Amino acid sequence: MANAPTPSSALITGGSRGIGRGIALELADLGWHLVINYAGNQAAAEQTAQDCLARARAAGHSIQIAICQADIGLAHDRERLVAFTRQQFLKLDLLVNNAGVAPETRADLLETTEASFDRLMSVNVKGPFFLTQRLAQWMIELTVAAARDVAPYTPKIVTISSISAYTASINRGEYCLAKAALSMLTPLFASRLSEHGIYVYEIRPGIVATDMTQGVREKYDRLIADGLTPIRRWGTPADVGKAVVAIAQGLFPFSTGEVINVDGGFHLRRL
Repeated sequence: MANAPTPSSALITGGSRGIGRGIALELADLGWHLVINYAGNQAAAEQTAQDCLARARAAGHSIQIAICQADIGLAHDRERLVAFTRQQFLKLDLLVNNAGVAPETRADLLETTEASFDRLMSVNVKGPFFLTQRLAQWMIELTVAAARDVAPYTPKIVTISSISAYTASINRGEYCLAKAALSMLTPLFASRLSEHGIYVYEIRPGIVATDMTQGVREKYDRLIADGLTPIRRWGTPADVGKAVVAIAQGLFPFSTGEVINVDGGFHLRRL
């Protein structure tokens, strides 16, 4: 009798709140085992884990969820997160690079500080780059082992970026620069990892209702009502989560390096 397949597993950085939480809930619906990484709010991470378990049970699944505190902008924290994930799971089917920070203060481009610039580049660019590097090395090891065992294994890497990768916001220029740099991660790793059967994608959310956007709610309510996006509503974390689920399920088997816009049509150029 053949061994039962090992359940699918995912690591979601910044998975306790906002978009990361939405991704975790959608994957829990499918019965995926999860590592939920968080930087500072343990209570939020624990609540998300409990909510994921409840969603999985409601869907008839029994899953394992572990939470891990780590600031991905710090090298020793990244290494601890990698070691923790390897301890939890025999394999990693999906890495979701979601963790990111906004400027603590929205400042005019001419007033941006080096401290704010360095913070955003560390968490939003350096962290995902080197975490992807480390976990890609493990995924390659696993693809070699899977080939020997004739076991199916097609790992995937998804990076959550932003429309700020190409949209100028002069009161948070360091955020736009960080997201633009982050967008290059996908073509780089897609090119490098394709020979190993590892597929890499970018999801580019638009205006999504999270705690990060709560402070500009009134502004974007007006802009959306005036037609900023063809689909005239705020995006939700679940909208992004459903896009990740499509990738996780292997529904893009002949695509890698692809950018998937989840932005209500913001990216369209219209007259």
